[in-house]
Amino acid sequence: MSAESNAEHGAESSAANGAEGGADTSTAGVGEADRVARFRERHGLAGLVDVHTHFMPERVLKKVWEYFDAAGPLTGMAWPIAYREEEAQRLARLREFEVEAFTSMLYPHKAGMAEWLNGWAVDFARRTPGCLHTSTFFPEPGADRYVREAIEAGTRVFKAHVQVGAYDPNDELLDPVWGMLAEAGIPVVMHCGSGPAPGKHTGPEPVARLLARHPRLPVIVAHMGMPEYTDFLDLAERYGEVRLDTTMAFTDFSERFSPFPRAELARLADLGDRILLGTDFPNIPYPYVHQLEALERLGLGEEWLRAVCHGNGARLFGLDPLV
Repeated sequence: MSAESNAEHGAESSAANGAEGGADTSTAGVGEADRVARFRERHGLAGLVDVHTHFMPERVLKKVWEYFDAAGPLTGMAWPIAYREEEAQRLARLREFEVEAFTSMLYPHKAGMAEWLNGWAVDFARRTPGCLHTSTFFPEPGADRYVREAIEAGTRVFKAHVQVGAYDPNDELLDPVWGMLAEAGIPVVMHCGSGPAPGKHTGPEPVARLLARHPRLPVIVAHMGMPEYTDFLDLAERYGEVRLDTTMAFTDFSERFSPFPRAELARLADLGDRILLGTDFPNIPYPYVHQLEALERLGLGEEWLRAVCHGNGARLFGLDPLV
């Protein structure tokens, strides 16, 4: 698809998601599988690899949803959960969308939670086809032990939420953890940007210090590092194991309060082998397909889009190629 037709399609998509770019969950699930299928057909994609989806114990997920229900004061806009459904129904949606591999991003907000969450994640991955076994950690005594146990149990990816956990990734309690992940080559999806609201340790500077000490650490910067997009692109250019996921970036919702700088599109194209599809499903205030169409309307070309939506993730996690 040409840049011109991408832009034309994107304009139609933008209109379908609200002329003012607001949150619109009204079309989530209504003929959406067909829209996703048409997107995949346009670009020759047999399936998708989504590195940023959330599955966690139900009582924890409900607490997360309560947070987003009250997120208006943080973002200045409502945040309706598009897929407030039972676990089985959410998994069925991903199957309908032909998401062949996805994560169960889960994270603690205090000490004493991470090991318990990791125990739940082992069982979830075992009973859920397509799930990339996901684990997490917190700066606390024993973190090195349970991270090692998670690696031995076969975890494929870790989640670190610097904003929610309110911790410095350079905390000395995490030094052995980062060393293990760098040595094992296991990526960590890190929410380290200052969106949707800044935290005490968010932003590029703590991550830059971390990478200076662990330059081979496979970091996937969540949300493209919004709103510090440029700074995190700088880190990706400097360190070959730094990647960025697209979660919520480029969508009408995020463009309202954290627009991606158009001047950086060329660098985004050049880093196409290290950009990964992420969506934040199910905790998004718009249909899943809108993330895909938002990427499409960037007009960065067929090869870039196919790599982002499947190839890069498949290569990172050693999946059988479908495209």
